Amino acid sequence: MERRQFLKSSVVTGIAITGIGSAAFYSIDEIDKNTLTVSAAIKTLNNLPIQALESSGQWSVYQIFSHCAQSIEFSMSAFPQHKSRLFKRTLGHFAFRAFESKGQMTHSLNEPIPGAPVITESFDPIMALNRLIQSLIDFDNYHQDLAPHFAYGELTKREYEIAHVMHLNNHLQEIRVNQLNRT
Repeated sequence: MERRQFLKSSVVTGIAITGIGSAAFYSIDEIDKNTLTVSAAIKTLNNLPIQALESSGQWSVYQIFSHCAQSIEFSMSAFPQHKSRLFKRTLGHFAFRAFESKGQMTHSLNEPIPGAPVITESFDPIMALNRLIQSLIDFDNYHQDLAPHFAYGELTKREYEIAHVMHLNNHLQEIRVNQLNRT
């Protein structure tokens, strides 16, 4: 009887997750995937008026840029913790393919990378921006094997590039320019 209950709850959970994932997938507008490049991301970052940026979310601008840099750096070294192999081969794979097909991702914007060092909010956003840009440059010049993603699993370099830029773009949605501080 316990096995039957487990199977029923697993099926119901799977259907719920698929439904939620499908709803998120269809609510995302498609973006030209040719714009999801390291060079386009660096150009966007270089054009930000850093002194006038504010975060509309729970993380500061420093935390957002540092978090995005961490993700890029971990792709070249190793993510500290991973979802299960089953998750990466099923839900993780499905999520990446759905995001990739739309050219845009949506995820919790205040959820740290599992096992990553905590990012404090009290440092200079210019330092974090420089770190982020350098991590993108390092990634672009990286020609060794990439580490498996903690949720998506194995990705090619181009898939990782797309994932990194979609991740950054999703976080940039919480950054706005304070017109009073714009120089």
